[in-house]
Amino acid sequence: MTRVLVVDDEPQILRALRINLRARRYEVETAADGTTALRRAADWHPDLIVLDLGLPDVEGLEVIHGLRGWTRTPIIVLSGRAGSRDKVEALEAGADDYVTKPFTIEELIARIRAVGRRAAPGEDAPVAAVGAHTVDLAAKTITAADGAAVRLTPTEWHLLEILLRNPGRLISQGQLLTEVWGPSYTRETHYLRQYMAQLRRKLEPDPTRPRHLLTEPGMGYRYQP
Repeated sequence: MTRVLVVDDEPQILRALRINLRARRYEVETAADGTTALRRAADWHPDLIVLDLGLPDVEGLEVIHGLRGWTRTPIIVLSGRAGSRDKVEALEAGADDYVTKPFTIEELIARIRAVGRRAAPGEDAPVAAVGAHTVDLAAKTITAADGAAVRLTPTEWHLLEILLRNPGRLISQGQLLTEVWGPSYTRETHYLRQYMAQLRRKLEPDPTRPRHLLTEPGMGYRYQP
């Protein structure tokens, strides 16, 4: 049974999510503030965390930073803050998805299932498809439809691997720059534009109209299978 920790300072939301998630056979724990959330996450080891940003004691972003210091447990932010800056900050801090209030329980359940699939075990060395190309991340090989090999630079491989290991997920510019080039490069967005253009020329049927290596303007990039 999947264990979900729900963190929100609104009692009615905690109650509604506890009832609805348990009705769908999730095991649920709740926390009304950031301090309790961090403690319960450490003690209970949930499979997924639903987290409000506007907590009474510790800012939600700080909770994400605290969690990411020791766990990769998926985090879905549930917040009334609808601005793109808030979403980018949450994603850069380490959140896996962002749902804006008000929301429907059906939407949240769909997001929980999608994040759960992405975090499922057994995907340490996936084989992924980018259009007609087959990418074997374990062997570090790319094969075109006609059997020809496609060669990438080490930097291109690193960037592509992050995207392919997170299918459907928006990866922020800051996260990509930090993971590929280092924390001192978080403003060098032209690096991303250059290398994504190179990957599209090698892998997309029409690099000017990409279908798999997508840009989310001002936010980041996404691999769409």
